[in-house]
Amino acid sequence: MRRPLIAGNWKMYKTQVDTRAFFAAFLPLVASSVHCDIVIAPPFTSVPSAVEAARGSTIGIAGQNLHWEKEGAFTGEISAPMLVEAGCRAVIIGHSERRQYFGETDESVNRKLKAALAAGLTPIVCVGETLGEREGNRTQTVLQCQCEGGFASLTPQDFSRILLAYEPVWAIGTGRTATPEMAEEAHRHIRALAAERFTPEAASAVPVLYGGSVKPDNIRGLMAQPDIDGALVGGASLEAKSFAAIVNYQS
Repeated sequence: MRRPLIAGNWKMYKTQVDTRAFFAAFLPLVASSVHCDIVIAPPFTSVPSAVEAARGSTIGIAGQNLHWEKEGAFTGEISAPMLVEAGCRAVIIGHSERRQYFGETDESVNRKLKAALAAGLTPIVCVGETLGEREGNRTQTVLQCQCEGGFASLTPQDFSRILLAYEPVWAIGTGRTATPEMAEEAHRHIRALAAERFTPEAASAVPVLYGGSVKPDNIRGLMAQPDIDGALVGGASLEAKSFAAIVNYQS
């Protein structure tokens, strides 16, 4: 049975002061939320503050990106061991904004994924199509290419340690959301690809989150779909009450 997970991606928002204030407001709102796991990915500078603020709770802290090398002359980059030392349990890899603005490729996603696994981090690997690709009926082809490239040379055991996030690029930060049926269709296709590449058992076990303008008023419809196991939340995770409302979608 796949356990639901709600993850918040703060992107380039919140200072350390903001982070402490968020957790002070958020923790009481989710104190009795045991139906799902919660992960928050703050900016790198706020990771230690988030780890400290979340101490004693079940909330996991994640990085928003990483480099595939352990160390080196890579100005401005963060390695997997650095994230682990800072207290991160997970890391987002291949987010559409990284692909769109910073040249992330399926090859770099694959290298980062392997580095995360080697360091004991749980990778949250993002895949998804642009509006042009969806309108051109290329969604399934794009997802297949991203999965084939991103998961190249992974073993079934490796695959069992990751999380996936389907993020239609056209729905991220736009206010547009894939209907639950559209999201479910993509999630089902991702599982079919995983079953073909690995095993049906591995495909059935991997959690697949939905990301793209997730809000308190659409989370229930999304979570009602059989192949949607949670959400990767952007803007709505920045405010304690709205993110808590998403976490508490069952109540």
